[in-house]
Amino acid sequence: MKKNIKVIASTLIVVFSGFFLSSNSEASKNEVDLTATPITIPSKDESAILIERYPENATEKVRHKLDSLLKRINKRHDFHGAILVAKNGKIMYNNQIGYADFRNKVPLDEVSMFQLASVSKQFTAAAIMLLNERNQIQLTDTVNTYFPDFPYENVTIKNLLNHTAGLPKYFWVAEHKWQQEKAPSNSEMMELLESSDVQRFFKPGRNFDYSNTGYFVLASIVEKVSGTSFGAFLKSNFFDPLHMDNTYVYSFENDSIKKNQLDGYRLYRGWRHLKINNTVNDAIVGDKNVYATTEDLFKWTLGLNNGKLLSKESLGLMHSQGETVYGRKIPYGFGFRINTKGEKSIYHYGKWNGFSTGLTQYLEDDLIVIVLEHTSYNAMKSLNIKIKKIVTENFDV
Repeated sequence: MKKNIKVIASTLIVVFSGFFLSSNSEASKNEVDLTATPITIPSKDESAILIERYPENATEKVRHKLDSLLKRINKRHDFHGAILVAKNGKIMYNNQIGYADFRNKVPLDEVSMFQLASVSKQFTAAAIMLLNERNQIQLTDTVNTYFPDFPYENVTIKNLLNHTAGLPKYFWVAEHKWQQEKAPSNSEMMELLESSDVQRFFKPGRNFDYSNTGYFVLASIVEKVSGTSFGAFLKSNFFDPLHMDNTYVYSFENDSIKKNQLDGYRLYRGWRHLKINNTVNDAIVGDKNVYATTEDLFKWTLGLNNGKLLSKESLGLMHSQGETVYGRKIPYGFGFRINTKGEKSIYHYGKWNGFSTGLTQYLEDDLIVIVLEHTSYNAMKSLNIKIKKIVTENFDV
């Protein structure tokens, strides 16, 4: 009996040993396989914007109406561009019509990149506010703090932001005082202002006078303080964190033209589209020269509003009316026009070298309308009114 028990025990030991060896062998194989093809979990990007869209069945009616509007303005008003409409932070409509390249009959698409013209100014204002949050500048600093030879004294950064600086028009200065063939950069234009003896329009703070000069000076301050180009600063602090992959700053003669970058056109004799050439003012950045798509502009607006980029306090200043030294309110914040009458809105339009642009936030309706066009369309305000009316009447979500 004892002998049989020993035999059975020995057999069980052999069987279990084989089982454990087999198990260990399989485990080893599995470990090798996992090492060869690891499973990675992407790290969470706190700045990335999740783009949400309404389902097609919820937007069918409004999409049909907006498609009809696009076709109509393309045919009647030579509109070649893109429209994005978002409600409650979600896209309901994003479409394009017309050509990107008229010679080769290449149609516009979702990655066609438009020059934003003066809609670019909000990026400049945001860059300044970011430096202010980092305590690298103060809004009460004068331009002479950073450019000691700047000929217009007592102009503060805040004056520049809300167009109360009274500076001369740099377009005129470049066209009449610049002697070189190559268009001046920001730093070269700052030097030209220092030596040109062109008079200012008024002393700082006394009036509101919309000024491209002020915003090119602001971009120059960003470059001086950050030690990098304006385009690189926006890319690293805004465009990359928000994954705005089709947005960049372009300076004529200094930067390479990118794929899908559009040219501006004008209509000649009612049928032919002529490309608009660059000018002596096209290398200056800050007042213009950001290129983007409609969807990237939507990401930008969400990121700015949701606190991804700046504090609520900074955004509040950007969205608040400025005022003169006499206490008169002006219809401009920092990089945004402010409409407080009727339907309250934060907006900006732009026109430059054939590009017509608009970015409007209707606050009470939580509605965003983005319009980008590149054939000198000139009815941006009325188009926005039509788009809003269609959405109000045909979208109930």
